[in-house]
Amino acid sequence: MGTMDNSPIQDTESAEPMSVTDLQSQLNDLLKQLSPERLRVLTDFAAYLANAESESATQELLEIPGLLERVKQNQATPKNQYKDWRNLRSDV
Repeated sequence: MGTMDNSPIQDTESAEPMSVTDLQSQLNDLLKQLSPERLRVLTDFAAYLANAESESATQELLEIPGLLERVKQNQATPKNQYKDWRNLRSDV
């Protein structure tokens, strides 16, 4: 038994960290080996992960004290109070 009992995930975690480029390359290689049905399942799972990550980021933003109120206040700024950036910055 021994090392054959280890899952690929455990082996990856114990190995040196891979760069994003390496991970994307490995994923691209694996994608080419999948059947259309499995590719569809993986696409659904990737969409789920992206949604979960987005929700997590949103939750982090919502936990910043006063941020939502400041955003709402900025959205309520009348457009006649906007200033043309060209008139504010002459060095651009």
